[in-house]
Amino acid sequence: MGKVRHAIVQFKPEKGRLGENLARLSQVLKALAPHRPQVVVLPEAALTGYFLQGGVRELALSQGELFEAVLSAYRQAGLEEPLDLVVGFYERDGGAYYNSAAYLELPHRLVHVHRKVFLPTYGVFDEERYLARGSRVAAFNTRFGRAGLLICEDFWHSLTSAILALDGAQVLYVPSASPARGFYGEVPDNVARWRVLAQAVAGEHGVYVLLASLVGFEAGKGMSGGSLAVGPEGRVLAEGPLFEEAALLLDVDLDRIPPVRYDSPLLSDLQASLPLLLDDLKRVVEP
Repeated sequence: MGKVRHAIVQFKPEKGRLGENLARLSQVLKALAPHRPQVVVLPEAALTGYFLQGGVRELALSQGELFEAVLSAYRQAGLEEPLDLVVGFYERDGGAYYNSAAYLELPHRLVHVHRKVFLPTYGVFDEERYLARGSRVAAFNTRFGRAGLLICEDFWHSLTSAILALDGAQVLYVPSASPARGFYGEVPDNVARWRVLAQAVAGEHGVYVLLASLVGFEAGKGMSGGSLAVGPEGRVLAEGPLFEEAALLLDVDLDRIPPVRYDSPLLSDLQASLPLLLDDLKRVVEP
């Protein structure tokens, strides 16, 4: 496919104000239009803010409602070219609520929705009090290639990115809302940890990792930003500032992936050896 122009957006939503955030999304898309991105990546819970607690029930959208709302923002931006969009939102499905992220091909269709599997409920986090866990991690086809979605803590578990890479993903999109914590070095500890994780995953599997981080203050907690783009060699290609809105523009060169994987065939080694480990995987899952 060659190079695909991306914009990773550090977004500061107005907490609980879905309509205002959709209007701001339209403004962001219009401002990005001169740069002609083909894929725009937004953070976790970008349309509502992250710390909603019980307010999730009032602001969650069905998948159909999400598509119509985002399509309206796209049209209000006056865009003439197709645009792919990754966006985090709270999802309603029947009587269950999820922390979800969607990949959309605008103006045509909703391609894929990932429901967050690992819901942090410790420290400042309490997701599992209000949300249901997702139960699937799967790659999906886009008009540019094959991709995967993981939301924040999903990415901190190495198994999830391995599944997506084995499933053919070339790009991992990671919407995140990460409160700053651990102020002992040049950057908050969580920002430093994200960088280490993203480089390790990208380098091990020969994939692009694109992290879009929320910014702003919610419930007295500062979302750190520090969005990242990491190439398949494990090198940082672009990095966002801390605590402020920004857009990272870069070309993702999918043609780089095959030679990188040829030189460092860790993914193919995993694929070849995985059947040998299935009995042990079953043993630890079902002791």
